[in-house]
Amino acid sequence: MKLFEKGRYSPPPPLPAAAQQVSTTLASWPDVHARTHWQLGNERRVDGADFYLGEEELGHLHLDGEAHVATGLPIRKALVAANLAEPFHWSTAFVVHAVAKQPDVDHALWLFRLAYDRRRGVSDAELIERVHARRKP
Repeated sequence: MKLFEKGRYSPPPPLPAAAQQVSTTLASWPDVHARTHWQLGNERRVDGADFYLGEEELGHLHLDGEAHVATGLPIRKALVAANLAEPFHWSTAFVVHAVAKQPDVDHALWLFRLAYDRRRGVSDAELIERVHARRKP
């Protein structure tokens, strides 16, 4: 979803400790815009924090710490095949990763870095190479 489609602006809400680390780090990246993630269709109910690079969504963190990261289909397929993320059932352009403890923070930031670099023009082929290098057995 594009930034202009997300509704009114509000700063990102506080999140559970591990997810808050991810949120704070993402908000510090060059040109990243952080804001409230509203419950779909209801701008009165906060559902987490959104992160954008320009008008393009990098992903969001829900209040329960679940990260939804925009990867595009080729990278999503590689991540899921490598056991590095779960598929997002509502869109083939996203993956899911739970952020509950410290090791989750580092991995979530790695996933968001893929999304960030993709939006900055790094090729899918190069990003998929990164996935293969990090592959879990």
